[in-house]
Amino acid sequence: MKSGELGKSIVDLRQRVGTLENDKARLTQELADANKAREEKVREVSSTYDQLVAKMKGEIDKGQVTISELRGKLTVNMVEAILFDSGKAEIKQEGLVVLGKVIEILKTVNDKAIRIEGHTDNKPVVGPLTQRYPTNWELSAARAINVARYLQKQGIEPAVLSAAAFGEFRSVADNATPEGRAKNRRIEIVLVPKD
Repeated sequence: MKSGELGKSIVDLRQRVGTLENDKARLTQELADANKAREEKVREVSSTYDQLVAKMKGEIDKGQVTISELRGKLTVNMVEAILFDSGKAEIKQEGLVVLGKVIEILKTVNDKAIRIEGHTDNKPVVGPLTQRYPTNWELSAARAINVARYLQKQGIEPAVLSAAAFGEFRSVADNATPEGRAKNRRIEIVLVPKD
């Protein structure tokens, strides 16, 4: 190889090394930016969690509400008795007060969708109620929808709201005991990333 060609090859190699170093610097910066954005999102969820826990300390202490945070998903779990009378889907006055506390915090959350989930125990709907709610699907759906509608009425953007009915099929406790059934009858308000 002539010295001129060798010199050209060395220049080409240096240029390629320079390009690779630039690419590496750019990718390192993009990764750092992505990590920073992810950390900010985690901080936002943690801040919302802390606010909810502080606001709902009384209900949490009474066992009426639990709040959990897992992998960026925040869940407010409210036992049925605090929101509804047995077999009813209309939110009672005590429940509106509790929801009011949640709504105050939800209004400060901008980057999450809000999913309201209705859950029941495994006791079938009986008597005249079956005219309105043939199964636990319908009862859990009506409850979730009523909570969603109340959140909208109180100023939560309806585009971020959804209602889901799980009936008896996502139990969190043993339905063989009254205590277990009480835990299974619940509304969960879940903050999830927007689509």
